[in-house]
Amino acid sequence: MYLKFMFCVFRGRRMSQKQLKEAFISNLNGTSLLEISAGLSLPPLCLLLRGLLLILYYLHHGKPVSSRKYSLLLDFLVLVSPLLFSCTVLSPIIFFIPVILAAFCAGIFSKIYSQRKQEARVPFGQIVKEFQKAYLDPECIPAITVFRVYVNVLTSISILAVDFPQYPRRYAKAETYGTGVMDLGVGAFIFGNALVCPEVRQKSHTTQPRFSSLARQVFAVWPLISLGMGRLLSVKSIEYHEHTSEYGVHWNFFFTLASVRLAASLLLAIFPKHKAWLVALALAVLYQLLLSTTSLKTFILHGSDGRNSRLGFLDANREGLLSLFGYLAIYLASVQVGLWLLQRRSSVRGWLQALKGLALAVLVLSVLLQLCQACTEPVSRRVANLPFCTWVLAHCLLLLGFFVLTDLALVFTKLLVEGSSVPCCWKVVQPPDSRKKGVEAVQEQL
Repeated sequence: MYLKFMFCVFRGRRMSQKQLKEAFISNLNGTSLLEISAGLSLPPLCLLLRGLLLILYYLHHGKPVSSRKYSLLLDFLVLVSPLLFSCTVLSPIIFFIPVILAAFCAGIFSKIYSQRKQEARVPFGQIVKEFQKAYLDPECIPAITVFRVYVNVLTSISILAVDFPQYPRRYAKAETYGTGVMDLGVGAFIFGNALVCPEVRQKSHTTQPRFSSLARQVFAVWPLISLGMGRLLSVKSIEYHEHTSEYGVHWNFFFTLASVRLAASLLLAIFPKHKAWLVALALAVLYQLLLSTTSLKTFILHGSDGRNSRLGFLDANREGLLSLFGYLAIYLASVQVGLWLLQRRSSVRGWLQALKGLALAVLVLSVLLQLCQACTEPVSRRVANLPFCTWVLAHCLLLLGFFVLTDLALVFTKLLVEGSSVPCCWKVVQPPDSRKKGVEAVQEQL
């Protein structure tokens, strides 16, 4: 694609810098689902590698890394750099990077285990049993925090790199149909916001007015609206290149985030929040039926006159306004995921069962994705159709499952090295019954 633009320049066509930039980010078709899945394995492997390095350092020196400067350097080199290079110069070998990182992790774990075995000869089976019986801090779920952080990191890398030829065109947003990395990032942002929305964080035993969450959201979305207005005014004032088929002439993703949050709070005030997945399913299916059986899809793709007109506010911003139905379905389904994740699980055994549930959900959604694409149409971020919603949920749950698995692996490794700690990782705590038994024993002695 880049060579094509250069060819146009050499042919002497008079194209302004703005037109060249618009053409550079247009007419793209995305990449394969397999390549995106390979890319999703990188953040968990980076997190695992950094945790194992910290545990190995503690094993050798008997203390954690105390220098803040070296900690930040380690975090940047291990947590951020592989993602930056995999999105740019190392993208041709993206399938080999997870293998290399996994090999490093396996080597470091083997070294930790061999040195631990020399100090305390404990059978591996006994270590596994102790690991399954371990209790974790139920008030903290590191996987949710890490998921949201990495979505922001990957979004920042992609937004800054997308205008350069080093960023593969197949990773950028697809024009109409296709699965680009940035297409997934848009949906992942919606998913991450829903995981920690007020409806999810509200305690189940507390009773609040029905529309209290909606009232809070009205006051909470003003920063998004301000950012949206600021982006709109700045882009128009400097005549920055725009890809209008993304959201329209005046609409942008900040307005989408604000609108989805308000609409979701309204629906969750009307319907029970533990039935959010049913509302999401009904909304996504109904929207897909309208796309398939009416002229709605033609209007979104080609405008009211069939020639990409932009007359009137609705016509000018049709992609951003009508795709709200798909994003709203993703948000509501993600609320259900958040409620399920925040169910009180205090043991490793409970989180292993949760991991099985995540794997089953990913499998079901992957099969559903293939059926949707075969029976309806391919994935389209532009219209946010049912295949797009299914694809986003499947891959977000896959990444979330990878992070849960990584956290459990680090907990297992920390049990091998007593006293070691890893930032943003589960803390092993005493069983909830042990404190009661201790108090009862003291009372009997008295």
